[in-house]
Amino acid sequence: MKIVMKFGGTSVASGENMRRIANLIASQTHKGNMIVAVVSALDGVTEKLLEAAEKAEKRDKNFIHSFKQELLNRHLKVADEALKKTSVRKEIQKITTATMDELEKVLTGIIYVGELTPRSRDYILSFGERLSTPIVYGALKDIGVEACFLTGSEAGIVTDSNFGEAVPLMNVTKLQVRERLEPLLGKGVVPVVTGFIAATQDGVTTTLGRGGSDYTATIIGAALAAQEVWIWTDVDGLMTSDPKIVPNAKTLPEISFKEALEMAVFGAKAMHPRALEPLMDGDTIVRIKNIFNPENPGTTLMKEQKIKPGATVKAVTILKDVALINISGAGMIGAPGTAAKVFEVLGKSNINILMISQGASEANISLVVRRSVLEKAVNALEVALLGRGLISEITAEDDVCAVSAVGAGMKNTPGIASKLFTAVARKGINVRMIAQGSSELNISFVVKEVDGAAAVKAIHEEFKLSEG
Repeated sequence: MKIVMKFGGTSVASGENMRRIANLIASQTHKGNMIVAVVSALDGVTEKLLEAAEKAEKRDKNFIHSFKQELLNRHLKVADEALKKTSVRKEIQKITTATMDELEKVLTGIIYVGELTPRSRDYILSFGERLSTPIVYGALKDIGVEACFLTGSEAGIVTDSNFGEAVPLMNVTKLQVRERLEPLLGKGVVPVVTGFIAATQDGVTTTLGRGGSDYTATIIGAALAAQEVWIWTDVDGLMTSDPKIVPNAKTLPEISFKEALEMAVFGAKAMHPRALEPLMDGDTIVRIKNIFNPENPGTTLMKEQKIKPGATVKAVTILKDVALINISGAGMIGAPGTAAKVFEVLGKSNINILMISQGASEANISLVVRRSVLEKAVNALEVALLGRGLISEITAEDDVCAVSAVGAGMKNTPGIASKLFTAVARKGINVRMIAQGSSELNISFVVKEVDGAAAVKAIHEEFKLSEG
């Protein structure tokens, strides 16, 4: 069986964890499985690299030496803890030091130029995975597992040149990944691949954006027609709700890709929606597993939707740090293209809309956006739309949150919305906005942030999600 295993930042945070990873991989190779490992940067390193890039752009020369030393020491410490054999330790130390020297030169170049382009930013961010991946390779070699390490580009992943959020060119990627990795797997070698980073057809480094390491794993899984992709993290799987809000929340044993997408968009600690795209047309299943509790089966994600009789809502999620924008005006009634104008303004300002609701009267459109872009969104809308006869008022609320109930069993089941909102109303909570797509997999609504936790608890209790 072919299995792609992805290890996140917390999974590779220490030398002890690196050895745990190596042993997990070894246990599967001993069972005859062919394993590809995908590795993220150490926890927090990508953010540190971004800070360093921004300092370099401001021509701050003083930080480089201390930054380089701090990052070098951290990786060397993890390697020293993980590796027992002197020869392997020296090999990884040499690779790590050479990689850090290269990073220093890149940052120095940006200081002299005084310009940080999207292309150079991606190149700098790639160093997180380029530093962590060799340590996992070393940990495997240290326990006698034959392995090699590759960047995403060397593994065959090709993207467009949309730096920061590059899109894989899947036809050429699938061909190249198969050509480069299948011979290694056939020889019993474990390819250890950098997550998050790839390259254009010209070999220019790109990054895959948020959730990029998960994306790398599913791209490789799709290319190799792997039976399974295992996402190793620090939790037992996806849960019926945030356990910090609902202490008796349970782990979901199974969930469909579409349900997982809905949960991820609305704040659940799950795979990024883009990461599931490569698997939508295949038969590969995804398992989310806990590296600290590997015997736990975790959550299985699959294309097929399995609905238990009587099951409707599967999970309740909450998305904080959002804001509500209300756009209203009598001139909007019967005026074609009003919504299109609103979306165009926000699109040109590079602002993503999380939820949309419009009443049949057409006199009001409500939108939910990230709170961090609220001011930018309102300013853009006011400049473009006010005083033109269509829209008379634009208001905003920055003290709200979005709550979402997810479950394939809600589809074609009458009375779910009534039951949900009755439970919320019993707690004296006022709903500010409601949105539901035609898929009926998700009912989302907006309440004041102070009421968010109570709304989640009310729905979780109403649909008896702790009883499983």
